[in-house]
Amino acid sequence: MRGTVIIFVKAPRAGAVKTRLGAGIGMGRAAALFRIMTERTIAEAVKGEWRTCLAVDPPSAITGWDIVWPPRLPRMAQGPGDLGTRMACAFKAAYSGPAIIIGADAPGLRARHLRQAFRALGRADAVFGPAEDGGYWLIGLSRRRAAPDLFKNVRWSTKHALADTLKTLPRYYRTEMLESLQDIDVAKDLSALGARSTMPRLTIR
Repeated sequence: MRGTVIIFVKAPRAGAVKTRLGAGIGMGRAAALFRIMTERTIAEAVKGEWRTCLAVDPPSAITGWDIVWPPRLPRMAQGPGDLGTRMACAFKAAYSGPAIIIGADAPGLRARHLRQAFRALGRADAVFGPAEDGGYWLIGLSRRRAAPDLFKNVRWSTKHALADTLKTLPRYYRTEMLESLQDIDVAKDLSALGARSTMPRLTIR
């Protein structure tokens, strides 16, 4: 299966990653949890026939962090701007063909979800993995047709993020949705995750 999976990751430094989660559980524990989630996300993302690469932040993290980020995976800097600007740049930088962007904070993500997304892009122009907070844990584009206003005026980190992004797509775009997953942004998300027997347990040592 041809295509590219781009994982958006941040260097797991306390106070620089998952700060909303850190406000509830402590910045050190939030960074440790993000490191665990990143490792698990990468492990799932390399199980397919597609290319996998990392879009990292800060740009200086292009080198180092090989314990967390396998050195065999290509890396690109996320660059400046809001999340939409950075994702738009990542789509432009990807190899030709369908491309998918995921984060590293949806512990329920499995390789089968990525396969489903690529299959959807064989029929559709865009595919989304909705998150239960109104955002999304995956966005994919077939890139057969342009979307010049993609991510324009999206209210990031709010319950409107998915709805706003859908409004930026051309009206003629065909869009498909994957199953909804829980992502981890704030402390209460951990409680919701722990209540689901189908989700893996995340233990911080």
